[in-house]
Amino acid sequence: MIDRSVEWIATAVGCRLSAVGGAQDGPRRAVIDSRAVQPGDLFFGLRGSVDGGQFAADALEKGAWGAVVTPEWASRQPTADSRLFAVPDPLRALGQLALAWRRELGCRVVGVTGSTGKTSTKDILAALLAQRWRTHANRENFNTEIGLPLTVLEAERGTEAMVLEMAMRGAGQIAELTAVAEPDVGLIVNVGPVHLELLGTIESVAAAKAELIHDLRPGASCVVPANEPLLAPHLRTGIETIAFGPGGDVWLAGLQDHTAHIHVRGETVTLELSYAEPHNVQNTVAAVAACIALGHTPSGPVDVKFSSLRGEVVELAGGVTVVNDCYNANPMSVRAALDHLAETPAQRRIAILGTMAELGPEAPRYHREIGERADELGIDVLVTVGEPALAIAEGFGGERYAVATPEEARAILEELAGPGDRVLVKGSRSVGLERVLAG
Repeated sequence: MIDRSVEWIATAVGCRLSAVGGAQDGPRRAVIDSRAVQPGDLFFGLRGSVDGGQFAADALEKGAWGAVVTPEWASRQPTADSRLFAVPDPLRALGQLALAWRRELGCRVVGVTGSTGKTSTKDILAALLAQRWRTHANRENFNTEIGLPLTVLEAERGTEAMVLEMAMRGAGQIAELTAVAEPDVGLIVNVGPVHLELLGTIESVAAAKAELIHDLRPGASCVVPANEPLLAPHLRTGIETIAFGPGGDVWLAGLQDHTAHIHVRGETVTLELSYAEPHNVQNTVAAVAACIALGHTPSGPVDVKFSSLRGEVVELAGGVTVVNDCYNANPMSVRAALDHLAETPAQRRIAILGTMAELGPEAPRYHREIGERADELGIDVLVTVGEPALAIAEGFGGERYAVATPEEARAILEELAGPGDRVLVKGSRSVGLERVLAG
């Protein structure tokens, strides 16, 4: 609950009150979908393909605490028992309110970004910080200019640490999120070939991610991969820099079963993990480095509830195991998933791979290299989904099938997979590969 007065909220969003009614207690949370409004919510009528302000009346009828809309829509709302905040830009007002609430909470904040693995790293870091502090983090993919402010406004008073994942597709977007989050620690998990359609080069990707470093306050800390040349030009004085990975300040000293020994500046941290995928173990090293930046040394059991569609293991009838990792895909994450598939005991290993989106003119090469990697690893069967994914098969010499839709991939899977087989399902979100397991 945002337990501040109507006047405090009006000041935070930068507006005059068009109408004031009801009790003076604060709203329960912020929402942008009038269909999801519950009594006590503060509705923001964002402008998009349609102007959300037109749904303010519906939100108020459902018991919304108030509504933040443009002056045009504020003038059309009933005034009785209503709290109406008229602002030029409701999205900007959402960010301003989130910033004011973040400052009100006064908690420790870590901003997390990266080309791949940032959501899993966020989940791991939240679990580590929860060992010591009352911790709040993004739900699922609430990591955009809309999702991040909503996440902050969901934090309850008494929150002691907040982990905020930051997503971007172009230049300037991480800077916008950093301005709302005001992180004490900025963590960049990695830099790789993503969003190339908009950014053009991997150097531009690095610069966009490094906006997090650039906008940290003096005295804050940044956590970056050790010996990453793409980030080297963006490191700065006035903040502490902690490097993770081989050659860094924090690195994996050993992994036996699910027990990880992590070297931290001359000492060893031992963690008992509920997972063992190599990429998530490396994400854990990054998360430990962020903990160290906040002054927390984690230890003991680490039980992480990962966000959906990210490495979910599903057991199908007939003894078939599916790794459902279809939330997103880029060359780095697909390689990591294939490596893990190859290392896992199975009768046969089947990869159902969809398009990797937003790779620009070099997309065919990136897809073909994934097929070559699958071939090198000895993956038994490859199924490609979608026309752009056909290039994956060009680099694969084993048994292969090409289909147009996830539903066709499901039919192939039902026909091919047998007891003891392990199946990886991975592709960009636009492909909809979750439908491979639907029905």
